[in-house]
Amino acid sequence: MTLGESAANSRLHYVVQSGKMAVMKRTLLGLTLTALAALAQSPQPPPPIISPVVHADKTVTFRFRDPNAKEVFLAREGAMRLPMQKDEQGVWSVTTDPLEPDFYGYSFVADGVRLIDPSNSLMKPNLLNAESEVHVPGPNSLAWETNDVPHGEVHHHFYRSTVVGDDRDYFVYTPPGYDPSAKKVYPVLYLLHGFSDDASGWTAVGRANVILDNLIAQGKAKPMIIVMTLGYGAPEIVSRTGMRTPGLRERNMTRFRDALFTEVIPQVEKEYRATKDRNARAIAGLSMGGAESLYVGLNALDRFGWVGSFSAGGLSEDLAATFPKLDSKANSELHLLWIACGTDDRLIAANRKFREWLKSKDIRATEIETPGAHTWMVWRRNLAVFASLLFQDGSPRPTN
Repeated sequence: MTLGESAANSRLHYVVQSGKMAVMKRTLLGLTLTALAALAQSPQPPPPIISPVVHADKTVTFRFRDPNAKEVFLAREGAMRLPMQKDEQGVWSVTTDPLEPDFYGYSFVADGVRLIDPSNSLMKPNLLNAESEVHVPGPNSLAWETNDVPHGEVHHHFYRSTVVGDDRDYFVYTPPGYDPSAKKVYPVLYLLHGFSDDASGWTAVGRANVILDNLIAQGKAKPMIIVMTLGYGAPEIVSRTGMRTPGLRERNMTRFRDALFTEVIPQVEKEYRATKDRNARAIAGLSMGGAESLYVGLNALDRFGWVGSFSAGGLSEDLAATFPKLDSKANSELHLLWIACGTDDRLIAANRKFREWLKSKDIRATEIETPGAHTWMVWRRNLAVFASLLFQDGSPRPTN
């Protein structure tokens, strides 16, 4: 090949390659334009939903996107279901009347299916019915509102229960200024959760640590240790029918009592500056925990001088068999027997019946009935009042 032929071939190769590059660029440009056009024509993702929205007048707007649902309701703790309305984007919404400042559990019921709010990260934990939660803020004077006061600490413990045969946990609140190396000992409240709650119920939902921080800072409560342990002696009771299963409620309470006496209390008194004096030891609880506090506390007056019950549920109908040794001698041993229930609570009749039985045995109790249903809004207030009465010098004896 001559020099001229070689140069000509090189020019031809360059032209061919340049042509290919031009074709490729035009193809890529065409594909890009096609993709952009398709993207412009495709449905855009809907804007994010903001829910819940707490307004200045304490009304709350809830929103939930479900274009295919036929009907959606708001199910709010302590209230009747509210129907929600759907807009053209498939977003359901409802605005409540003004709400009292508090924390409220809620969920959406879409075509009969209960759902949490996917737009809200604040949760109300529960073993059977987890819900979303909304905070309607109130003044600092409310016991459960976080304030700029000294704060105690919440400690989480795990252990293997030989009584129940499982791995379980409990929480311990220590008050501000608690020093594990000091000689000072503290009174102890054993605080029990309700059916379907877990051991975190009183801190995660009930805000017991916040309530005690505020009461102690205001001088309304003695600095105390609070022990919040798992309340199931028979874990199989945690089911839709567990509380109605014959014999299971009794087994649940007796094994819980045994685990409390032989495992939790000894461990707490070993690891914390906790008193061993019955006069400075209390037990209280809500719903199932209220029944457990009555069953455990009133049958062990050598261990507890203070007993509280908030909306108790689950005691046996045979009260004489449940409390075989309880009589009027308890009046001289109890610093406080405090029995509370909301007037709209489904358990109010059972609580009144129990109080009447106590009267028939000449046993005095402080009887508390407040507005409200079977809700945490009632039990937070119960704890704030009950805790302020505990371990006070010259505390009045129970009176009917």
